[in-house]
Amino acid sequence: MKYYIIAGERSGDLHGGNLVRALRREDPSATFRGFGGEYMKDAGVDLAVHYSEMAFMGIFELLGNLRKISKFIRQCKEDINRFQPDVVILIDYGGFNRRIARYGRSRGLKIFYYIPPKVWAWYQRRVWELKANVDRMFVILPFEKDFYKKFDWEVDYVGNPVLDAVRAHVPDEQFREREGLGGDKPIVALLPGSRKQEVQRIIPLMEEVVRRHPTYQYALGAVDNLEPTLYGNLKRMENVRFVYNKTYDLLRHAVAAIVTSGTATLETALFRVPQVVVYKTSPLSYFFAKLVLKVPHISLVNLIVGREVVRELIQGDANPSETSSELERLLHGDRREKVLEGYEELVHLLDAGDSASENAARLMVGYLRA
Repeated sequence: MKYYIIAGERSGDLHGGNLVRALRREDPSATFRGFGGEYMKDAGVDLAVHYSEMAFMGIFELLGNLRKISKFIRQCKEDINRFQPDVVILIDYGGFNRRIARYGRSRGLKIFYYIPPKVWAWYQRRVWELKANVDRMFVILPFEKDFYKKFDWEVDYVGNPVLDAVRAHVPDEQFREREGLGGDKPIVALLPGSRKQEVQRIIPLMEEVVRRHPTYQYALGAVDNLEPTLYGNLKRMENVRFVYNKTYDLLRHAVAAIVTSGTATLETALFRVPQVVVYKTSPLSYFFAKLVLKVPHISLVNLIVGREVVRELIQGDANPSETSSELERLLHGDRREKVLEGYEELVHLLDAGDSASENAARLMVGYLRA
């Protein structure tokens, strides 16, 4: 069978590459074409466009490139027409992929969506558009099944790729020595995120927590594509080590963590590291977020379990006093055990047996053959 796959960012490309490999095992004669990146290309996808050409960040950059985005949408439609696939598989990248879903449905094509946009968090009315244009939905968060049931839509939960990645991680046994974290002194992980704006807002908070607890050993999970100046004074603090692009090895050795909200909260939980979640944005963005958000939590851990497992400190609550107090409770109080118990519940909810890509591929090929 012929598969057209569309991923518009790095994480989607990674999940797309894993999915393509799993599809090949289920359908050895398969051919693949689409929009993606190196992971999908290495898995055997004939790329029409590399996602790096479509990487627009922020509302102003998007508005400034509307003509270019329209060109890529038009190019994608034309390429699908030429390729004549048995199915179009969409991976996240909601703004672009929703348009392709609508186009594919108008052409009578099968449309599968793997890792759909987070419509449960805001713009829930978009579910009706997705339902009208997508044949099968493959979700990676357990609560999404119940969410879509409210709209009389049965979707498939296939497992979570983050759980798969954590389980597949091969640890570096020399990590502490290589990173200058020798000895038995416990490590507190600092995970400020990978986006410029979120790092800028959260680093001053982390600096102050380090100053308040100078006896602890800290390791900051940094990324090398950001300017070093964004990390402020932490580089000059003797009890802070910078660990670049080795977050999983860092979490394997950490005893607690301060984490900016995002996928890192889930990764931290799956490595069983008690954490406090912190998040800051601009006052205007926070005001509008409060108007449109439809969920009671911001961290994936709490959203999946359905209650507060980890403390979330947002905006004004994300201050040195509150953060330091919660860190102390995670290191020395009974709060630590309660968080770890919540993590076990989280893993139980996420576990779907085989990997998400294997489960999704098996279901996809089964639906197509049926």
